[in-house]
Amino acid sequence: MNEFEGNFVSKLPNVGTSIFAVMSQMAAGHKAVNLSQGFPDFPVSPKLIDRIHHYMKKGMNQYAPMPGVPALREQIANTVKKLHNVDYDPDKEINIVAGATQAIYSVISTVIKEEDEAIIFEPAYDSYAPSIKLNGGIVKYAELKMPDYHVDWEEVSRLITHRTKLIVINTPHNPTGSILRAEDMQRLGEIIKDTDIVVLSDEVYEHIIFDHLKHESACRFPDLAKRTFVVGSFGKTFHATGWKMGFVLAPPNLMAEFRKTHQFVVFAVNTPIQYALTDFLKNEKNYLGISKMYEEKRDYFISKIQSSRFKIVPSYGTYFQLLDYSDISDEPEMEFATRLIKEFKIASVPISPFYHDGTETRRLRFCFAKEEKTLDKAAKILCKI
Repeated sequence: MNEFEGNFVSKLPNVGTSIFAVMSQMAAGHKAVNLSQGFPDFPVSPKLIDRIHHYMKKGMNQYAPMPGVPALREQIANTVKKLHNVDYDPDKEINIVAGATQAIYSVISTVIKEEDEAIIFEPAYDSYAPSIKLNGGIVKYAELKMPDYHVDWEEVSRLITHRTKLIVINTPHNPTGSILRAEDMQRLGEIIKDTDIVVLSDEVYEHIIFDHLKHESACRFPDLAKRTFVVGSFGKTFHATGWKMGFVLAPPNLMAEFRKTHQFVVFAVNTPIQYALTDFLKNEKNYLGISKMYEEKRDYFISKIQSSRFKIVPSYGTYFQLLDYSDISDEPEMEFATRLIKEFKIASVPISPFYHDGTETRRLRFCFAKEEKTLDKAAKILCKI
């Protein structure tokens, strides 16, 4: 087809294909063990799939209500109350979304106007900055501090101006596996107490946290909760990333504005899956056990690569493990990660693309949400490098 010859100006001139898609495509092309893109290689619960089939056969195949199936919103409210002792009104404060990335974009579109500023923490999940820019906003970057990726709250305070409208946090954190503690949430609440700043708390890995640590959801802190959109993901919790299902929690005034945007981005999401998730969430064993499962996978993977030349960076949550290769090579991350795929047949994700200026830390991200045979194969390769 002939190309458009008009004067078309890109809104994201410096943005290419997501690094996750790039590395997965390269992995497929070279038949490499794929520990790059974050998806499990083990099956979804047959019971959950059976429930979806049940509701499909029952005829629940047309549009769901725009905010989501009422029964699912009620069940989410029950779950949040049980986990965090916080009350959210299913009708006014909970919305079902087509995955967390859609939720994040819709929240940002709701909050950010031309020339508004938003603060994100780097290394940052790669949808935050483009979503802010697409809505005419200005991205301000706070850097998580090495070696453990902690927040320097004094730096955050210095970044805040009269134009700051949004701060985006992510815990447990992708790509680093770090977490925000209670004192972090309290400090954030103090910093923005007398401002109009809204918070977007990306908590999609809320049920994947290790070492007897507790997920400190923003909703647990009243002063923070009243100005926060909390984003969650069923795909991460139930190993079904391809379903693109999630939810948003927010106080009534913020949720009312969110829904104005949400309805024109996606309107409603998959109806039979919503009904199936309602049933599945009623049994807490279906989600409370996954931290233990993933912690065992993390520990198994680490045990298998102990003899490698990679240095292990502590992972406290998510299903990602950072490995430091500074004792192996001085190559830039993308160059080294590409060589690992082509020469050694193993795929990871470099961390440098998660920084706006391509900061190099000589670290790669590996996904351990895999069966043992996959981790065995990957570990065997890594120990040879």
